[in-house]
Amino acid sequence: LGSSYSSVLFDAVRARTNAVMAEFGKFYEQQYAVALFNSVRYEIEGGGNTQTQLLHRKDPLKNKSIFSGGLFQYLEESKKWRSRFLYVGDFYNISLYESKAAHDRGLHSKGVINCAGYRALTSMEEYLGLLNNSLSDTKAKAASAPFLKCPMQFPLILWHPYARHHYFCVMTEKEQKKWHAVFQDCVRHSNNGLSEECKVATPAFTDALRLYRQAKGHYGTWDLMCGNQAQILANLVMETLHPELKNLIVPRLKGKLQQRQRDWMLISDAVYRQVLSQTKTQHEALAQVCEVERPRLDSALRTDMDQIITSKEHVSGKIRALVLPRVEQLVRSKVQPYIHSILEALMEPTSRGFSEVRDILFRELVEVSKNTTNDRSSEKLGEHMDKISMLAFHPVKMQSCYEKMEALNLEGLQQRCDVSSPSVFIQRAQILMRQQMDNAVHTFEQLVHQSLDGHSGEDFCKIIQRCQDRVLKKYDYDSSTVRKKFFREALLQIIIPYMLKQLSPSCSPDLPKFKELIFEDFSRFILVENIFEEVVLQSVSKDIMMAVKEAAVQRRHNLYRDSMVLTNSDPNLHLLGEDTIDWAGQFGGVKGDRQGGEVANRKRKQIVSMIHLDGMPLPYESCQEVPGVDGIPEESEGQTEQDLETEKPVNPIQHVPIEKEPGSPDSLNEIRDLINPVLEVVEKDGSQLTNGMLLLEEGDEVKHITTVTEIVPRESPKKVDEELDTAQIEQSLEEEQCVSAIESAIQQIEIAIQEDPNENLSDGAIDSDGEFTQTSTNSSPLHHDDSGFQSPANENVEEVEPQPITDEVVDTEQVMLTLVEGVKSSIDLDAKAPCDASEKKSEVQIES
Repeated sequence: LGSSYSSVLFDAVRARTNAVMAEFGKFYEQQYAVALFNSVRYEIEGGGNTQTQLLHRKDPLKNKSIFSGGLFQYLEESKKWRSRFLYVGDFYNISLYESKAAHDRGLHSKGVINCAGYRALTSMEEYLGLLNNSLSDTKAKAASAPFLKCPMQFPLILWHPYARHHYFCVMTEKEQKKWHAVFQDCVRHSNNGLSEECKVATPAFTDALRLYRQAKGHYGTWDLMCGNQAQILANLVMETLHPELKNLIVPRLKGKLQQRQRDWMLISDAVYRQVLSQTKTQHEALAQVCEVERPRLDSALRTDMDQIITSKEHVSGKIRALVLPRVEQLVRSKVQPYIHSILEALMEPTSRGFSEVRDILFRELVEVSKNTTNDRSSEKLGEHMDKISMLAFHPVKMQSCYEKMEALNLEGLQQRCDVSSPSVFIQRAQILMRQQMDNAVHTFEQLVHQSLDGHSGEDFCKIIQRCQDRVLKKYDYDSSTVRKKFFREALLQIIIPYMLKQLSPSCSPDLPKFKELIFEDFSRFILVENIFEEVVLQSVSKDIMMAVKEAAVQRRHNLYRDSMVLTNSDPNLHLLGEDTIDWAGQFGGVKGDRQGGEVANRKRKQIVSMIHLDGMPLPYESCQEVPGVDGIPEESEGQTEQDLETEKPVNPIQHVPIEKEPGSPDSLNEIRDLINPVLEVVEKDGSQLTNGMLLLEEGDEVKHITTVTEIVPRESPKKVDEELDTAQIEQSLEEEQCVSAIESAIQQIEIAIQEDPNENLSDGAIDSDGEFTQTSTNSSPLHHDDSGFQSPANENVEEVEPQPITDEVVDTEQVMLTLVEGVKSSIDLDAKAPCDASEKKSEVQIES
């Protein structure tokens, strides 16, 4: 887009955002006063919540991180795949670093992804389907090539209806499943962005948003009510702005289909970021205005609370008398026949998911009991308890529970009750599963910790078994209570919008006349629209309560009756602590991380273990450009974690030669080897005659002899002491240092020759015998330089007169070959060098 056209576009976007926020702000200010009234009334009158059996901890993820690891990311700017290190902290934001070292050093991240509103995908087909739905005018065939090609067959894509998409890929299916579970957990947590602890701001925001959408004719659930307030408001603006921009801009885009898709996504992301920036700023200003007004409103409420309640009840009675006959008729004909079917559709997958939570909890507790039986030390107990402490926040272990809820199907109700999709209920149930699992684990920890005082390792198993039985009973009770509350709320979310949509055309015109019954001083706390919704809710709540109670009486899906109370309830259980127990510090002898700032964040304990593939450190440690599909190892080349555990350690000195296909020489050494081929002779048993002479084939000619030294890894010092005496060890070390020093000197000679090939070898090659006495770091077999200029030598090199290299044929009778014991020799038909036999070596003469 041109600069002038972009300026006009963003001005229009800014104007639309301001208009939406201004209209929403009126609803928010009204609902803020009503929410404050309900909060103060609840505080004065009190309200009894169901007493839970399980404990709840305040900050379970303190000093913890969810997951971190390396994968490949597609960069839109360079259109290339790069390796990235991803870190998922306790806020479930995905931070991208250039490498793990950059994260450990505390460098700034390359970017942070907030997953609110995203969907985690694992196939290009599913992604193309969503992409085509967003661009209905430019649909692509399923077999058509997308605008990007994944270098591996295990992609991971984060898709958003408005914001930029993020593309990742991994090397194995196991990595893909683990990362997909982590991404889904990030999306699930980020979508649940409104804090339930804000008793005024959160209800005011949700009610204002609902009334705003109802004023626009949108009833029912909304998929994009996810994230924090600014993100939800940005989605609210884009809900109407995005289709208009698509109809205006997409027909003007030029190029191939893939290019048009890419351009439209970039435009949509730019617009969304601008809208998000505006909504964040304006919502913060709106919330600040209401917070400044709160003390005055709170004072007025507490002064006139009785009069306000009396006035509200009077108005409620008038409105109820008007609308109740219409409401009851609608409930009998259109609601009651469907309550049981909706409830059954909700109960089946939800109960299976909570049952799976119980099964996983039982298996993990049994595993702790078994491990404690085998090793009754307090250190092992602390280790196992520390692992189970974060079970609820382990996305891979909890994935089977979440998958049970994915089977929720409300297809027959979506059109009748204006339910856009079941994703709202699925994610809410999954959040409740995680909370119940964490409550159960936390209660188990507190009970075990309390029972361990004064007991030895012999009693650990009995204590754990007793605490396990108590926790499972408490979980069954709380699970039933939580599910029944979830069913009631879900039924209300499905039924109430449908009833309001049916009743509003006939009832809304009569509501303004009831405003005359409200005193002006109380008009901010009593709104007729809210009273109308309360009347509708009360009329259908009785039928919903009866349906849920009937399911509990029949013990369907392991639901308990409301009157049922646990006989072995612990009255003093809630006196226990709410903080997480540091098992590793108290029982394992390891102090917890108490450092603050960025250092503490980088040293947080990770809940999900990392995947490490043997032999592939580079893609996960540095930002290396991916060479291509052929350069990335397949899954069969990697090893699973089980293979790594059972695999025997590999000697790092050993090298397996790789056979290469014949091709053109690429270096000077390869060209030299083609002109003067090297014949390697390995000394074997029986290869020498009794007089020490080495056998050669007929026609062989020796021009140069090179000694190649292999360093054989020694055994541990204890074994060496048993086999060798002190003198032999010292001699072996001296020989190795000698060989390393000689090789280092030879390499310096080679460098001098390559820099000035016209000079003789003797010109400034070696200044003194002691110059290269220090062992070189490149003298090991891992850094061996097979340049063709090496010669066999020892630490006492004789000073000989340098001889120029000529084409003269060497008399084979005058050639002397010196072999070192335990050293492999090779014959190089390239150059000649002097040999010395001053050390204890075997001397072999070669004769034709």
